[in-house]
Amino acid sequence: MPGNDWDPDDYDDRHGFVHEHGQSVVDLLDPHPGERVLDVGCGTGHLAAEIADSGAEVVGIDASAEMVAQARDAYPTLTFEQADVRSYTADRPFDAVFSNAALHWIPGEDHDAVLSTVADTLTENGRFVAEFGGRGNVAAITDALIAELDVRGYDASHP
Repeated sequence: MPGNDWDPDDYDDRHGFVHEHGQSVVDLLDPHPGERVLDVGCGTGHLAAEIADSGAEVVGIDASAEMVAQARDAYPTLTFEQADVRSYTADRPFDAVFSNAALHWIPGEDHDAVLSTVADTLTENGRFVAEFGGRGNVAAITDALIAELDVRGYDASHP
């Protein structure tokens, strides 16, 4: 997976907005006490800690050894593992799989492996809550919206 050599201090200093904006994804997850939650691409662990504050048991995984080390230092009572989601095997099922701003780093040809991991790790009624971006995805959505508005007779050229 590209970009696994992260500088965790630089990440927190320059990309703190990622976990700040991720709070709304945690709200969508709506973790409950006693649930088991897998945080895929946990980075430096800030959102895993937010989830754990709800009383849920969290396991954070990240492909970057540096990010996992920083997460362990910052949140020593939580569990963080260096692992690649494409081949991760859980020791027991999770009630939810969560991911914020991480899955877009995984090449498209590996998406099936990610989805297989998610499906394999979830309990029967488990849920998957994720947010991710990628180069061009907003433009693709905007272009599709403008095209659909055009088909329906709206002039989408005005802001």
